[in-house]
Amino acid sequence: MTIPRIHYGVFLLLSLIPLSLSENWAFDNAPGIAMEYKIHIEAGKEDCYYQYVHPGASIYVNMQVLKGGDGNAGMAVRNPRGEIVHPYTWKKSAEYEEVSQTGGYYGICIDNQFSRFSAKLINLYMTTFRYDMWEQYTKELEDLDISVNNFTHSIKGVDQRIHEILLYQSQARAKESRDLQLLISNNQYVQYWSIAQCMAIVAAGTMQVFFLRKLFDTQVTTKSGGRA
Repeated sequence: MTIPRIHYGVFLLLSLIPLSLSENWAFDNAPGIAMEYKIHIEAGKEDCYYQYVHPGASIYVNMQVLKGGDGNAGMAVRNPRGEIVHPYTWKKSAEYEEVSQTGGYYGICIDNQFSRFSAKLINLYMTTFRYDMWEQYTKELEDLDISVNNFTHSIKGVDQRIHEILLYQSQARAKESRDLQLLISNNQYVQYWSIAQCMAIVAAGTMQVFFLRKLFDTQVTTKSGGRA
């Protein structure tokens, strides 16, 4: 099951603006959206996801393999015209970022077709950010004769830094999850081999005792040549 987690960055600060309190805040009108998914992809399969990007907004995609097989997968990104702007590469992690001039739906496809037997657990992080929204907020405030140029500039810088922090946090969480899955896998590997070796030692000891007893096993016969 895929569970998204959405972060809103500086959106709480924007709610302090009186003008925005009189309007219904729509999800599509948010300056930025960040989503993170944990995806389970079966062996030999491909899953695609689509994200709408406004004209002039930036899109960032990061993919990391957390668990499964050789730890590699492919990621491809298609722009709204259907052109592949990021081709498939078989690796542990991949990322892509651009500023969309025309806007539209971007397709992000995760490929596990090269793995015929192992399913993969993938961490997929996507974010979009609209820089033009800041200009709209500045214009609306100027219409109210409020001089907040310094305030708007400071908030914009804070939001950009929050956006970068969210990217770093997503990558750190993905690496932590991948390391945890590797630790669990190694622990199970050691446990299974330890049990198998213990069983082999017990079996070898039992066979040694059996053959040693056979070496010292003597048969007592009577004088007439028959067995006692």
